Amino acid sequence: MKQFFNFLKSKTFLIQIGLAVVAVVVLVLLTLQWLKGTTNHGEFVEVPDFSKMSVSEMRKAVEDAGLRYQVLDSSEYNPDYPRFSILEQNPHAGSKVKANRKIYFTVNPSGYKKVTVPDIIQVTQRNAASMLRAVGLEVERVTYIDELGKDMVYNLRHKGKYVKPGDKLPKTSKVELICGNGTIPGSARVQADSQE
Repeated sequence: MKQFFNFLKSKTFLIQIGLAVVAVVVLVLLTLQWLKGTTNHGEFVEVPDFSKMSVSEMRKAVEDAGLRYQVLDSSEYNPDYPRFSILEQNPHAGSKVKANRKIYFTVNPSGYKKVTVPDIIQVTQRNAASMLRAVGLEVERVTYIDELGKDMVYNLRHKGKYVKPGDKLPKTSKVELICGNGTIPGSARVQADSQE
């Protein structure tokens, strides 16, 4: 045991310990320098504002900034933005990120999604308008025809073409309701007169 303690006090042992400490310090410093270089420590890229850019413009701007991107689907059309333009981005414009960071984009679709026309035939005009609003359609105007049911919906038109319940129209489309005005149609009156 005495020899062991003498060895710990020897010049050879102290030199070995000193060399080991120096080697560890040098290794740590080299590792930190390597990490600083490979992770671009302290170097940031400011995220540009991509809003309203087309997808092709966005791709070029992302590459120029040294970033990557991923396009996410968008379910809601925004009429304030051009079709197929950037609606949202994450991280937001002005954020500081590392080079090669992935930016996530939400793109404006080509138009409103289509909705199913509800069955509003033989429904009052007021209820029909509520049912249409509920699915995202708007009543542009009401046209009256000679039919007995006053304010009862008999037909529906979109851009001059007749539409049936179950047809698909783009959301926010404007439709025309064709309703009865409460008078008996002339053909029904003639038939009733001939049977007497």
